[in-house]
Amino acid sequence: MLVSKNRDTNSLLRSEKKSLLRFLALYTALVILLITLLSLFYYQSQEKLMFSDQRAELSKYAYIQTKRLKVLHYFFPEKTEYPRDPRFKSAIYDIEYKKIFSLLEDENVHFNEEIYITNRHIHFVKLLDTYYLGTKYLIIEVPEDHTWKTKAWKHIIGYGLLAFVLFMIFGLILARLFLKPMRDSIMLLDRFIKDTTHELNTPLSTILTNIEMMDTDIMVEKNKKKLNRINIAAKTVSQLYRDLTYLTLEQEQKDRKEEIELQGLISDRIEYFTALANTKQLHFELDMENVIIQADKQKITRVIDNLISNAIKYNKRGGIISVKLRIGRLEIIDTGIGIEEEKIPFIFDRYMRFNQSEGGFGVGLSIVKKILDEYHIKIEVHSELDKGTRIVLTW
Repeated sequence: MLVSKNRDTNSLLRSEKKSLLRFLALYTALVILLITLLSLFYYQSQEKLMFSDQRAELSKYAYIQTKRLKVLHYFFPEKTEYPRDPRFKSAIYDIEYKKIFSLLEDENVHFNEEIYITNRHIHFVKLLDTYYLGTKYLIIEVPEDHTWKTKAWKHIIGYGLLAFVLFMIFGLILARLFLKPMRDSIMLLDRFIKDTTHELNTPLSTILTNIEMMDTDIMVEKNKKKLNRINIAAKTVSQLYRDLTYLTLEQEQKDRKEEIELQGLISDRIEYFTALANTKQLHFELDMENVIIQADKQKITRVIDNLISNAIKYNKRGGIISVKLRIGRLEIIDTGIGIEEEKIPFIFDRYMRFNQSEGGFGVGLSIVKKILDEYHIKIEVHSELDKGTRIVLTW
């Protein structure tokens, strides 16, 4: 199914980013581990290959040196000079590992290994069956050729980086495939909201207009209460409608800055929500000074409406809503159900709802945060379960 894309759905949502980052972090760690293990196996295989090549050469040197020791053994003590060879160094040890004679530059000898590397030399240990001059162990030493090691590291770094890049490209493709269902769901939800708000416009306007036109003076008390409930329900739907309209048509809206007298605006919006607050017998405590800001009035109204509406919806029956306005600071405090501390960082996520009983799409606070960020207004949320929530705006 084709769905339309808007600016919100094209950009990654916070939860989507978080899922993507977690996946990439785990995937990158596994890729690095895999490449490291493969590099280690490759290095060890190259070292074994080098030892295999050296073993044949050093065995030949050991055979030559053994023949020389045999000659020296039979002509001793007339001939006492230890045989030397410009191609290698050597040493002889007895059966108890005691040194008889040595020309080694590196005396670190491992008698339990046939061939090994010590610092910058390769040692080959040859066990002699015939104890010429009392010798049991013949050690052949040659300088280590670093060519194989340099070549191995070049291969490891080159192919390792290439493999890492290829694995990461594959990982990004994999991540997009994993996130596609989530993104499609969000797009479908956006499309549904857009279509729904479009269909709600006319009937909602008709309801609100007719409520205002009704003459309550001639109504009996029973009908007045019914009309009041209809009015509250219509205003609730109206606020939801304006939030959804703002959300879906945001990219088409122009910013129209003007001077806003906040005290008057907040008073108007509180009066607008009075009927809704009365259903819970809530009491407003106002401490406001005259404050003027430069902003789009429609956007600031969306912020005020959402904050007051939430303070009403999530308050306890008979509770209090305190509004304190000062230059550069607005506080809205309720005595409601509060929010768990670990959930506070996520309350501005779009479609995030922590209380299913109050309905809604979970878009109100997302809109609030978006508007406040646009005007560089900082918002702080302090909340405690069963005690209430304090929202602080500073600019």
